[in-house]
Amino acid sequence: MKKKLFSMHVDMDDFLPASAEDKAYMVQMRPSTTFFRDGVRRLVKNKIALISFIVIVAITLAAIIIPIAWPYSYDQMLGVTAGRPVDASYNNLKPMTYGRTEQAKIDAGETVFPHLFGTDQHGRDYFIRVVYGTRISLAVGFFASIIVLIIGITVGAIAGYVGGKVDLVIMRIVDIIYSLPDMLMVILLASVLGVSRLGTLIEGTSLERIGGNIISLFIVFAILYWVSMARLIRGQILSLREQEYVLASQATGAKSGWIIRKHLIPNCISVVIISTALQIPNAIFTESYLSFLGLGVNAPMSSLGSLASDALNGISSYAYRLVIPAIVISLIVLSLNLFGDGLRDAFDPKLNA
Repeated sequence: MKKKLFSMHVDMDDFLPASAEDKAYMVQMRPSTTFFRDGVRRLVKNKIALISFIVIVAITLAAIIIPIAWPYSYDQMLGVTAGRPVDASYNNLKPMTYGRTEQAKIDAGETVFPHLFGTDQHGRDYFIRVVYGTRISLAVGFFASIIVLIIGITVGAIAGYVGGKVDLVIMRIVDIIYSLPDMLMVILLASVLGVSRLGTLIEGTSLERIGGNIISLFIVFAILYWVSMARLIRGQILSLREQEYVLASQATGAKSGWIIRKHLIPNCISVVIISTALQIPNAIFTESYLSFLGLGVNAPMSSLGSLASDALNGISSYAYRLVIPAIVISLIVLSLNLFGDGLRDAFDPKLNA
C-alpha cells in the first residue's frame, strides 16, 4: 500500500529487525585499542623512524655482545709482554695488518684473528676500542637522560601543581640557569669537578672503576640540563590540574603526591618519552666533545670523543682513526634524533588531532 505524502500513519516496515548484512553495512566495527597502541601503529608506519630504531638497537647490541667474543680487550697492549722487550711492530698497524709475531704465526700456518681497524699508537686493537667507546657513550647518554628525567619531572610537577610562590621561586631558578652559557658552564663544571677532586672521594669505592670524570659528567647534567624537562612538565601539569578527575580526587581527600603520581604524570607520559628520546643524543654529544677536550672518561677507558681526540696526533698518517669515531657519533646522534622525531609525530596528541 502506497503511503500518502502528508499522511500521519507510521510505516511499520521501518521497524523490521535488521539483517546481518544490514548490520555489517551500517556498523563498521573495529577492535578496541589504546593510545599507546595507536602511537605504536603510527610509529611503525614511519619508515625513517623505524629504520633509525633498528640502527640504534643494532649498535647497542653490538656494543654489548661483541666485547664478549672479541679476542682482544680495549686496554690490551699487544706488543707488551712481561719479561720481554716491547715489540714496536704492533704500534700503529693499518687495518687488516699484523705485528711481527702474528705474521710469523701466519707463516707457520696458524690462524690469527685480524685487526679490522688496525691498532693505535700503543698497540691496542682499534676496533674493540671503538666498540667500547660506543658502549661508554651510549651508557653515559642513557644514564644522564635518566638523571635529567627524574629531576625534571620532580621539579616540574611540584612547580606546576603547587603553584604560587613555590612555582615563582622554581621558575626564577630555571630562568637563571637558562641565562648561563651552556658550553662555558659545562666545561667549567667538568674541569672543577674533575678526577683531581672526585678521585679522592671515590677512592676505594665501587665508583672508582667508573672514574671521576664520568661522575662529573653526571653531576653536570644534574645541575644544568634538567630545566627544559622541568618547564615542559610544568606546562603539562598546569593544563591538567584543572581537569575534572583531579578535582574529584581532591574532593575525596587524596594527597597531592598521590594525585601527581597517579593522575598527572601518567597523562604526561607521551611528552616525557618524546623529550627523553631527544635528550639522549644531546647527552651523547656533550660527553663526546667533553672527552674530545680531555674532560671525559679516564684512560685507558675510551669513549668516541676521546678516540677522536687521540686521533688528532696522527691525523696526517692515520686519518681513518678520526673518521671512524666521527661516523659512529654522527650515526648514533642522527638515528636518535630521527627516532625522537618519529615518537613526537606518533604520540603527540596535538599533531594527531
